Amino acid sequence: MDRRKSLKALAVGTISAGVLLEVACKDDKKKDEKAKPASDGASTLDRTPEETERYKEITSKTFFTAAEMATITVLADIIIPKDEVSGSASEAKVPDFIEYIVKEMPQHQIPMRGGLRWLEMQCLKRFNKSFVDCDEKQRIEVVDDIAYPAKAKPEMAQGVAFFNLMRNLTASGFYTTEMGCNDIGYAGNKPNAWNGVPDDVLKQYGMAYTEKEMKECAQY
Repeated sequence: MDRRKSLKALAVGTISAGVLLEVACKDDKKKDEKAKPASDGASTLDRTPEETERYKEITSKTFFTAAEMATITVLADIIIPKDEVSGSASEAKVPDFIEYIVKEMPQHQIPMRGGLRWLEMQCLKRFNKSFVDCDEKQRIEVVDDIAYPAKAKPEMAQGVAFFNLMRNLTASGFYTTEMGCNDIGYAGNKPNAWNGVPDDVLKQYGMAYTEKEMKECAQY
């Protein structure tokens, strides 16, 4: 899997769009009232009271087991490994994002847990080891069977569905961090200086700035 040629283009677009849009739609329904920073130090972001309570509720619970989180961490780093440009998915705390998002969006819980179980069974059948205990070659052998839907065998359908979701969540988590934005060179919106309409365009329409306009409006 070539991270720069495939993940970057897909993750920022169609792969991660579903998760990002769903979160955005939920956020749009909340009030605009600013909240005080959480008193427990969990976050310094401005949140509404409802958002603060929801955050506390979600983070007070744990969904994945330690073994499941270990598998998620290894798999996320296969999807987005560390390279010469930036760190890996786990270094961007993507596993924590996935833990959070399945509690925020419970519809992902059964597919994720079922998929992790499917992955474990595949590794036990093939190598008599868990996914985490497999060596790199063995892990990639299993991943290659489910990472490319068009090439996957019919009996791999459950694994393909799981890997699609895992890739979706990993990409969403990574490319919404500072590390992920830097990875693709996204700079965001920046203020720009506007020095007015070019002279040739003004002349074309028989117009010109007054001295006052030039001084107050068209020079920075």
